[in-house]
Parts: sequence; structure tokens; C-alpha cells
Amino acid sequence: MESRAHVTAALSHVDEGRGFFSSLFDLSFTSFITTRLIKLLYAMLIVLAAVTALALGSGLSIAATAIGGRFLGLLAFVIVGPVVFLVNVILARVMLEGAIVFFRMAEHTAQIARQGR
Repeated sequence: MESRAHVTAALSHVDEGRGFFSSLFDLSFTSFITTRLIKLLYAMLIVLAAVTALALGSGLSIAATAIGGRFLGLLAFVIVGPVVFLVNVILARVMLEGAIVFFRMAEHTAQIARQGR
């Protein structure tokens, strides 16, 4: 438990005093904005996954209705839409978690280097 408090205290000093725009235009890349934007990016990707699922489900539903009737069209929309949405959200989450792990490793490595270990 004590080690968690130490890590949390160390992480609070990573970008201390740097604002978002200061970090955004930091040409030496000493501070990262990805860890600050990750929630917004995830929300945007969820919305994009929903729009994609609705568009694909609707298109497939229209095509299935033309071929096999209303029931097949409704079935295509109800099954394909949620599956496409879940797959897209899972892939987005895994991708963003990988990015966060990468950037946090860089931050922790920089902290260790500053401490002289």
C-alpha cells in the first residue's frame, strides 16, 4: 500500500506547472498530452463506433429487406449493429490502453532517471 502512495506522489510531479497549451507546443516533447486527452479520444471513438454500427446495420438491413423481407432486414439490423459496435469499442479500448501504457512507461523511466537510480 505504501508503494502505491509513493508512485502516486511521483506521478503528480510529472507535468507539474505545465498547462495544456504549453505541453501542446512543447517542441522538445518533454511533456505528453496523450495521457490528458485519452478520455476525450475514447469518447469520440465510442461515438464513431455507434455511427459506424448504425450505418452498417442500416445498410445491411435495407439490403436484407430487399432480398428476404422485413424480418430478415430487422434481424440483420438487430444482430449486426451491436456486434459491430462492440468490436469497434473493444478495439479502440485496447489501442488506447496500449498507448497509455507506452506513455506511462516513458514518464516512469524519466522519473527513475531524475532520481538517479
